[in-house]
Amino acid sequence: MVERGGGVAHFRLAIVDGKVYVKKYKKPFQTRDVFTIWGIVQLTRLYPGLVPDLELVFYCEDRPVINKHEYAAPNKTSPPPVFHYCADDESLDIVFPDWTFWGWAETNVRPWESLLKDIEQGSKKIKWEDRVPYAFWKGNARVGGRVDLMKCNVSEKYDWNGRFYQQDWIKESKEGFKNSRLADQCRHRYKVYVEGQGWSVSEKYILACDSMTLLVKPRYYDFFIRSMRPMQHYWPIRNTNKCRDIKFAVEWGNNHTEQARAIGKAGSRYMSKNLSMINVYDYMFHLLREYAKLLRFKPSIPLGAEKVCSETMACSQTGLWQKFQEESMVKSPSDTPPCSLPPPYEPEELQAFLGEKETTMKRVEMWETEYWESSYRKQ
Repeated sequence: MVERGGGVAHFRLAIVDGKVYVKKYKKPFQTRDVFTIWGIVQLTRLYPGLVPDLELVFYCEDRPVINKHEYAAPNKTSPPPVFHYCADDESLDIVFPDWTFWGWAETNVRPWESLLKDIEQGSKKIKWEDRVPYAFWKGNARVGGRVDLMKCNVSEKYDWNGRFYQQDWIKESKEGFKNSRLADQCRHRYKVYVEGQGWSVSEKYILACDSMTLLVKPRYYDFFIRSMRPMQHYWPIRNTNKCRDIKFAVEWGNNHTEQARAIGKAGSRYMSKNLSMINVYDYMFHLLREYAKLLRFKPSIPLGAEKVCSETMACSQTGLWQKFQEESMVKSPSDTPPCSLPPPYEPEELQAFLGEKETTMKRVEMWETEYWESSYRKQ
């Protein structure tokens, strides 16, 4: 099963006796594989001797790759276990933290632990009530739901309460992305998260800024977003009605400033506490440990694999790649063991949690319907 996943994966990784070995199949976009491997190596440094022997394959692009329907029929083969950054209801990819937790050198985005502190400092520069009272987004607007989002921009005829910008990637790249610093993008009361070609790493950066996040209903999920709650950590926006939903959300927030500010702060608090690097590493540890329990063979070093470690990886890089690896390197083993894995949800408990989220989103939709009906009557 693992070997069959090699047909779509970018690399195969083995941990044997606490050492990491990698065999690369093909090159992904930029250096996603390098920083993903780096993160796993750091896990073995944090918890030496605790990460079990295993073999896995990893896929590094934006969209899930293991389609559930291809393995639904009784006579179909079992799906290959492929690790990836996201999944959706139609896929079976095993969700793992994305490479940017250890840095995104191509866009000069620092490792998560450092960047989170920068964003928290940036958030303090302008009080929430003094921020621009509109929704903000900036990025690649030529893909996915972002194309529709740009239609919600202010125009001579109408103002949907949004300020959305196409990133000039070539210009920013030449200038080192100095005008795109994420820590400087907490100047609006509201920030929008919308998927592009697929899931986006921008999700955690947007939520970390204590502006109220307007979360356009995503198709894909990473390893943390499903535990967050609408109207507690973010404001839900429908995919089919972006402009109207955004306008209402901003109007509501500007008329309910205390509640809007509280939602923004709860979202950023979730990022700083639940998504601390120690929690990210503990998630990785438990995921790999539970995965290793399912293996029915003795893990070994793949033919043609190379041993990797922090020193050899960091020394082989230059510029921001080397800087970010040194910055995100685990300096010493943890003084405490990984957290205890909590028990899974009971079916009734999970249904209640999902039901509560659905009820909250329907309530927001009802508020919006009433808002627009009232607006039409006034006209």
